[in-house]
Amino acid sequence: MCHQQKDPLRPLSVEERDQLEHLSRSLTMPADHVIHAKEVLAVADGHSFTDAAKLAGRKSGDAVAHLIARYNAQGLPALETRHGGGPPIRYTLAECERILREFRRAPDRRLDGTATWSLTTLQRALRRAPDGLPKVSTYTILCVLHEAGYSWKQERTWCDTGKAIRVRKSGTVEVTDPDATGKKTLSSRPTP
Repeated sequence: MCHQQKDPLRPLSVEERDQLEHLSRSLTMPADHVIHAKEVLAVADGHSFTDAAKLAGRKSGDAVAHLIARYNAQGLPALETRHGGGPPIRYTLAECERILREFRRAPDRRLDGTATWSLTTLQRALRRAPDGLPKVSTYTILCVLHEAGYSWKQERTWCDTGKAIRVRKSGTVEVTDPDATGKKTLSSRPTP
């Protein structure tokens, strides 16, 4: 005999049902979103939480119960995967904006030691700054840049290939590599 559900699914609107059905058949969305949509639709069709889990290829009816409780409160955003354990996210929106502000700043060759940002030089600049982040990692910087829509391959600027500034006894000298154009065409090919 089936027990009465503690937190039953609220009635779905026509738009919600259409979106859930579309999502449950999707081949391009993340698999957990598709499974969650199938579970919500199964519960909406009158199945118990355990049966809905089995229909979606899962085992736990309790997980479906938690999903339904979240769906009742949040709607469709409840289908997205939340932070799944591990250390908590340490950097707030203000700190992420600080990373982006430093990234958007043009580096000073003398102060930063570079003409273009790499993850390591950006990390050094953030750790040295008085209002910076003393324990920021390159992985955190990379994640913040990706979330902001930057792709390192597309957004990176490059220095002039084949030119270097050298310090000599007579002063600083710009040295040019005679094979620079050949090297530049080889390195500027798109990677497969």
